[in-house]
Amino acid sequence: MLDTEAARAATERICHYFEHLSPASLGEIDRLYTPDARFKDPFNEVRGTAAVRGIFEHMYASLHEPRFVVTQRVVDGAQVFLAWEFRFRFRRFDTQREQVILGGSHLRLADDGRIADHRDYWDAAEELYEKLPLVGGLMRWLKRRASE
Repeated sequence: MLDTEAARAATERICHYFEHLSPASLGEIDRLYTPDARFKDPFNEVRGTAAVRGIFEHMYASLHEPRFVVTQRVVDGAQVFLAWEFRFRFRRFDTQREQVILGGSHLRLADDGRIADHRDYWDAAEELYEKLPLVGGLMRWLKRRASE
């Protein structure tokens, strides 16, 4: 069982990893996640470190200068919640303006402090689709119509 001090230390290590994530550091993902870890976000649901690494590899291939900024953390035993900003620039579309997605991660830590379950929460419609040229106009129109 993970005690409070160990959970806080693991959370600090996890936050540091994500805030300094790079293509080179993806090789260390096995030290962060258990071998059968589950990862889920609005676009993916995978299990295992190779699949988790694949999600982050795709992120680096698809976006320019992606990075995470952890803004808040809550640790309650082996349960961790991180609030974050995901900052990036599109490789296509508006390539100059930095984009920001606000979200949160619920992590369940294993006894050794590695992540056993990682669930990301963020609104894909508001935080991503509305920023795309053609889809964004449609999403904003739908949002206005729904609020009438």
